[in-house]
Amino acid sequence: MKNVLVMSQSSPFDELNIRDALDMSLIFAAVDQNISWLFSGPAVLALKHNQSTQQLGVKDFFKNIKTLEIYEVENIYVCEKSLLDYNLSKSQLIIDSTSLNYTEQQQLIGQQDFVVNL
Repeated sequence: MKNVLVMSQSSPFDELNIRDALDMSLIFAAVDQNISWLFSGPAVLALKHNQSTQQLGVKDFFKNIKTLEIYEVENIYVCEKSLLDYNLSKSQLIIDSTSLNYTEQQQLIGQQDFVVNL
């Protein structure tokens, strides 16, 4: 089993990169890889309660993020500074996650066999 880290750094409404990262995470999980997902920058907004893609006219993928545990994607991380930048607390997020400072993020990246940056 390989350790795979998916890193999201884009806004959840920017070219649907979060949707692509979600799909990639689920695909890797389906082939029994150890998946971690790190949200930083505006990507942390994808985890905020009450998001909607209705005005964009695309399928609402935010509710699918909640299903990650079903696929055994349980290593969800958020950038501590990004939470502060966007005035968010972990209690405002739709899934359980671990907040990491910069040093901890670098350690996480170093533990991976593959890193996918979307």
